[in-house]
Amino acid sequence: MDIVVERCAGLDVHRDTVVATVRIPPDTSGRKRRGQHTQTFATTTAGTTALGDWLAEHRVTEGRD
Repeated sequence: MDIVVERCAGLDVHRDTVVATVRIPPDTSGRKRRGQHTQTFATTTAGTTALGDWLAEHRVTEGRD
């Protein structure tokens, strides 16, 4: 059985920044393709807090190894 995750995020971690991309399912307005949002965050405490808030805003709740 395949596991399907509707909302996922990929993180590209660097020394000074983390680039995060979130993939979200199509909305109910008739869009057939998944949405994608990308944002860059600092690797400071404030930056990682902002990253967590941003992921929560996009309703990404599950992490994978």
